[in-house]
Order: sequence, then structure tokens, then C-alpha cells
Amino acid sequence: MAEASPTQVNASPPPPRWAHELLGVLAAIAIAIAAVTAVAASPRSELLFRDGDSLVTTMIVHSIAAGQPQDWALSSVLFLPETAALGLLSLLGLGVDGTLALAGVVNVLALYGALRVAAGSIARARAPIAGALLALGAFALLAATETSPSRDALELASLLTTTTYYSATVVGVVLVVGLARRALDRATGPVPWGAAAGIGAVAAASVLSNPLFAVWATVPLGLVLGVVALRRRVALWLIGGLVAGTALGFVGRVPLAPLIANTGTGYFDPSQWLFSLEYYAALLAERWNAPWGAASVIAIAALWGWCVAATALLARRRDAGAVVVAACGWAMPLLVVVGAIVAGTQAARYLQPMAFAPLLGLAVLPALLPRTLPVLRPAVVIAATAAALVASVGFGVPRIAVAADAPDADLACVVDWAGQSGRTGAGQFWTVRLPKTHLADPRGLVQVDHQLRGYAWLVNRDDFGVGEVSFLVLDAQSAAFDLPGGASMAEAELVSCGRYTIADFGAERLPIGPLRS
Repeated sequence: MAEASPTQVNASPPPPRWAHELLGVLAAIAIAIAAVTAVAASPRSELLFRDGDSLVTTMIVHSIAAGQPQDWALSSVLFLPETAALGLLSLLGLGVDGTLALAGVVNVLALYGALRVAAGSIARARAPIAGALLALGAFALLAATETSPSRDALELASLLTTTTYYSATVVGVVLVVGLARRALDRATGPVPWGAAAGIGAVAAASVLSNPLFAVWATVPLGLVLGVVALRRRVALWLIGGLVAGTALGFVGRVPLAPLIANTGTGYFDPSQWLFSLEYYAALLAERWNAPWGAASVIAIAALWGWCVAATALLARRRDAGAVVVAACGWAMPLLVVVGAIVAGTQAARYLQPMAFAPLLGLAVLPALLPRTLPVLRPAVVIAATAAALVASVGFGVPRIAVAADAPDADLACVVDWAGQSGRTGAGQFWTVRLPKTHLADPRGLVQVDHQLRGYAWLVNRDDFGVGEVSFLVLDAQSAAFDLPGGASMAEAELVSCGRYTIADFGAERLPIGPLRS
């Protein structure tokens, strides 16, 4: 019997799969921290910490914690997964901004999890962890180029770091693509009831919270799977699960109708398609001229083109699962952009698939690389991951903490004054939401319009039960008040809080008018 060679005797077994996955998660944590650091340290932090829209999930969590009856007036988006996640994170006691920053990191990690599913299993795909990390790294780079404080800028990647700009929907879209890929990667066998049910469950939960999922995922993924079904009949079951789950999500929204103050139908007006085209073209031009804007636009266009090429290459190999991933990378942005224009919409956030869908092309990239490329040794991978994590935590976490704990004397002045007054005040949407969020009891400030009517939009209607207020909070964003009952701003004592002004009416009570949305 021949003796074993020294190489065979000394060869060590390969690391277990869980070790590979753990390294991938640790690397993803490093990337997530880096992405949130870039956003938090830029003017884009306005959207992360202080924007009136961005605070609705925090307001819901605080309202529940205060024991307030829940009677919310929300948009067509209910923010159910985002609010649940934020509620759990708030238990850590990091404060409002610290919790929002941590939620941003969790959102990016969730995107990695969805990309990891889309990249395929270790048993059936080549270097899937590397593909998922490559896609996540590209996302972080895109987010780092986005520095505008405007919610209307065509800076779409960084929206994932917030809790109100459809982060759960983004993750859900990538996840259903990944689940479809996993089902198609398996050898032919029995009907994939489990895979279809999984896709249906994600679709149902996503649509229940945000009907945009149907536009972002159900339509484009359904079309892609329909083409695949010409050769792989199993894709029909996946389409069935996707459509059934989407329908179930819409049915589930019926009992929640009292929470929906705007169904979203008013946002769509096909007669405005030309104006919509001009609007999005102007946003694109603005983005092109922004710092790093041209580079990010070119990068997204290149990724989109790569998805088209990868689809063709993978189709020749008859790799149906990877084809679905690559095809969704170009089909989703194309259909969503065309659909948004045809529908006459004017909102940059609706176009988020432009930023995240082309990343799917990077998730399948390792499968198309030459097999002669050198493979990194485990020790090198471990060392690189550890170095990235240490650098990200050591450099990023302090910067995030500085951004989250940045003093705001003007805000503190309003919050302290309102809290110590023991009375209830009011303010307009863009003015009052930030102080309201930071109050110990959010009921101390009520959201109204310039005529002191209750403005029931992204707020708990129970707030208006107080019936009257005795002071107003104003800033540069506040329209001139037209007060009811002959009251005049001249009667109020003005308290200066920097960018805010408190108009204190003392013993006089101002009645809150009928609700409007």
C-alpha cells in the first residue's frame, strides 16, 4: 500500500460552512457601519435624524410607550416591519438619534442577508458570500457619494439607512428574488411548495406594509419567471406563490383601512407623464452635477449594463436561478422608471430599484469569473475581515456617536420649555415633529395647520383629543398663522429658542379646529 504523501498527511480540513458564513456576516457588519458612518457624517444626516417624514416610526414607538390609544393617520405605507424593528432597538436605551443610527446599520445588514440568499448556496453557487459582499460594498460606496439633505434628491441608496423610506420593502424585494433563485437552483423534483410558500409569505408581509412591493417586485419578477417558465415549468409555481402572496397582502390591508389616510391613488395621474419625465430628468441632471454624482450615475449605468450582459451569459449556461437574479437587476429598474413616468408620479423615493436592483449583477459575478483565479487562503480572509471590522468599529462608531449626540441647543430649548410648562402646544408639520419626537410625552405638542386645524397626517389622531392649546412653536418653515376666534399673534409672549420661536398665549386657550389630512 502506497504511503500518503506529506501534503496529504499535513493537509487540514476546509473550514466548516458556518465559519464561512460567520466571516461574511462580520464583513457585512463592517460595511454596514461604514455606510451609516458616511451618511451620518454628511449633510444627509438631516434625513436620518431630523426630517419630519423620517421620524414617524420613532413617533409611533414613543406613542405606544406612553400608553396612548393608537389611532394613526398614515399614508399607504404602514411601516410595520420598520416600526417593529425600531421598537426592539429602542429597548437598548440609546436615545432617539442613537436608535435611528443603529436601525440604519441593521437595515444594511438585512440587505446583506437578502443579497446572501440571492447569491445562492455554497453547495450550488461559486463564492456566493463573496458575491453578496461585493454587492453590499458597492451599495455602501453609492451611499457614501450621497450628501444632499433633501428628501427629493435622486440619492437613492442612502434612503435604506432611514426607517421610513421603504427599507423593509427594499429588503423584501431582494429576498423574493433570492428565494426564487434558490428554488430554481435545486435539482428537478417534487413541486416546490415550500419555496412558493416562502415567496408568498414575503410578498404578503411586504404588500401588507407597502403596496409598492407589487410594482417593484411582483410585476418584474413575475415577468422574468414567466420567461424562465418556458423551459422550467417549476417557475410557474413560484409565480403562483408570488401573485397569491401579493393578493393576500392587499386583502390584509382591508382591516387596516382606518389607519390609511391616503391610499396613494392621488399620487398617480397619467396625464402628467410629460411633467413627470421632466421632473425626473431635472433630478438626474442635479445628481450628475453634485459632488461624486456623475461617478455614481455612471456606476449605476455600468451595473445595469452588466446585469444585461450577465443575463445573456448565464442563459447560455442554462443557469436558470442565476439568470433570474441577473435579469431582475436590469428589468426592475427599467420597468419601475418607465412605470413611474407613465403614472405621472413625482417622487424620487419611488425609483429606489435604480440603486439596489443592479447590485444583483454583482451577486452572480463570481459564477462568471475564470476558474483560474487564485483563491485566498483562509488565514488571509480572516485577517482581512478582522482588520475591516476593527477599522470600521474604531473609526466609524465614534463618528456615528458624535453625529447622533451632536448638541442642538435650539431643539433642547423648545423641548425643555414645553416639558416644564406642563401645558399643550402646537406647531405645523415640518416645524413641530422634531421637538414632538424628543418630548418625554409626545402628547405635549400637537400637529396643526396654519389655521390651527388638526393636521392628521403621519400622526396619532388621539393627540387632537386635548381640544385646545396654549402656545405655538414656529420656525422659518412655518406659514403665517391665521388663528381662530379672533386671536392674534400680537397677544402672545414670544420666547426665542434660536431657530425656533415659542408664541406663549399663557392662560388663553386656542381651540383646535376640525381635522384635515
